[in-house]
Amino acid sequence: MTPNPNLQRLYDDYGQSPWLDNLARPLLKDGSIARLIAEGVRGITSNPTIFQHAIETTDQYDEQYLKLRSDGMSNEAAYWELVKIDVVEALGLFAPLYQSSKGKDGVVSLEVSPNLAHDAAGTKADAIKLNKAINLPNLLIKVPATDEGLVAIKDLITQGYSINVTLIFGLKRYEEVIEAYLSGLEAATGDLSKIHSVASFFVSRVDTAVDPKLEEIDTPEAKALAGQAAVAQAVLAYQVFEQKFSGPRWEALVARGAQVQRPLWASTSVKNPAYPSLMYVTKLIAPMTVDTIPDKTLSELKSANDLGTSAISPEGYTAANNVITSLSNLGIDLDKVNNDLEAEGITKFKASFDELLGALETKAGR
Repeated sequence: MTPNPNLQRLYDDYGQSPWLDNLARPLLKDGSIARLIAEGVRGITSNPTIFQHAIETTDQYDEQYLKLRSDGMSNEAAYWELVKIDVVEALGLFAPLYQSSKGKDGVVSLEVSPNLAHDAAGTKADAIKLNKAINLPNLLIKVPATDEGLVAIKDLITQGYSINVTLIFGLKRYEEVIEAYLSGLEAATGDLSKIHSVASFFVSRVDTAVDPKLEEIDTPEAKALAGQAAVAQAVLAYQVFEQKFSGPRWEALVARGAQVQRPLWASTSVKNPAYPSLMYVTKLIAPMTVDTIPDKTLSELKSANDLGTSAISPEGYTAANNVITSLSNLGIDLDKVNNDLEAEGITKFKASFDELLGALETKAGR
């Protein structure tokens, strides 16, 4: 399998790492993930919804699940065992890339239980438990960026764990995530070079929430802003990243071996079919970033004729600020939108998790 030119260009020419936003046993067993690695995919992410879909739409987990239950394992413990097996296999496939990139890529992300999103102590304990159960260096534990999650994140970073901070909506929350990372590093002892982190900034869902509000306003100015809020926020998030990971505070951590917490663009598939299918990918190409891409969007990216023009630039920062100001002038409260999206994201992941556990119980005939 030869490298895909577009995936190679993202990394070699622009410094962005493309990751796959999907982990499922069929993709491991049929060689799809191995082929994607050869083509240039540099990591993989998962979440409760992804695992729900994987386990409910294939019978490849059934025999093992039933055996675990017959051996006396609880329903939820059996679920985590199924997940662990997939994650460990994926970690093995990515291990050579993890080594060659010195820990920057070649990683697999696994999320703590969504039922712990507002439990700092529970999140921290679950993250440590999952890390110890898998015990491989290229695992990233995903922790949601709730108020309670931020407390856990700081403590986990201080203790040397590598974390994918997920469900970040909005610039205020993103700044808090960076602060948790920096404070965690400052409180850690010894060499910081083994601690890795990404900050998953969600993109397309912002337009999904803002566009209907613009339709309700129904003015020429409002219509002209459709499909612009999400990219504008992400562009300004990158500007925050550049500001926070520079200067004396950051340089003091670099001297101790600290690694940059890269922005990771999440939710990059287009929800509105009227929009260009790659708009949340090509507009957010920038150095030291990650783009975690769903299967269909990744396929389109691999076959695209060109990678377009990124909105991340000094001129892009000005344009993005203008978009945010215009939305505010129209009465759209982005802070409220972002808070609502965070709550909605947690609710959806909880629902997926609970639905999956119920479906597994049905498989067990209970």
